[in-house]
Amino acid sequence: MKASPQIHSIFIANLAGEPMMPIEQADIIAGAGIVGDRYALGLGAFSKTKAKIRHISLIALSGVERANCQLLAKHQTPFSEGDTRRNLVISGISEDELNSLVGKIFYLGGLAFKGTELCVPCQRPANLLRRPDFMTVFEGRGGLRAEALESGILNHGDMLTHTGSQEK
Repeated sequence: MKASPQIHSIFIANLAGEPMMPIEQADIIAGAGIVGDRYALGLGAFSKTKAKIRHISLIALSGVERANCQLLAKHQTPFSEGDTRRNLVISGISEDELNSLVGKIFYLGGLAFKGTELCVPCQRPANLLRRPDFMTVFEGRGGLRAEALESGILNHGDMLTHTGSQEK
C-alpha cells in the first residue's frame, strides 16, 4: 500500500540568507504565504528582482533522500531538509508526482494552493551552504512553488490531496 502524501516538516526563514528554522505549524495567509517567512514579508532574496509567486515552496522527502544517497555514495556530506530552503517537506510522494502539481489546484490540510512553477535548483542555496553539489543532486527534484489560495493553519501530518485536474 502506498503512503498518503503528508506534511513531514515545515520551515521558514525571517530574512534572505538566514538559516531555515523548523516550526510546528504554519499560519498561511492567502495571497502572501507563511506568516513570518521572508517571502510573505517581502524580504526574500528574490522578492524585489523576480516577479514570481513565492507564497510557499514544497519538496518531496524522497527527493531529499535520493539526493543524499548520491552524495553518500561519493563520501560527501548529505543535506538536511532545511538546507533545501523549501518551506514544506512532503512525505509519501515522489518527486515526479509533486512536480506534476504545477498548474494544478491541490490541498494541504484542507487549504487550497495552486502549483505555479518548479523550483529549479539554483546558485542561492549552493552559495549559502558553500556546496556547489546542491545544483547537481537536486536536478529534477528541487520541488515546486505554490500560490496560497486560502488562509488557515498547516500542521505536521496534514494530508496533501488533489484531483489531478488543472485550474480553468
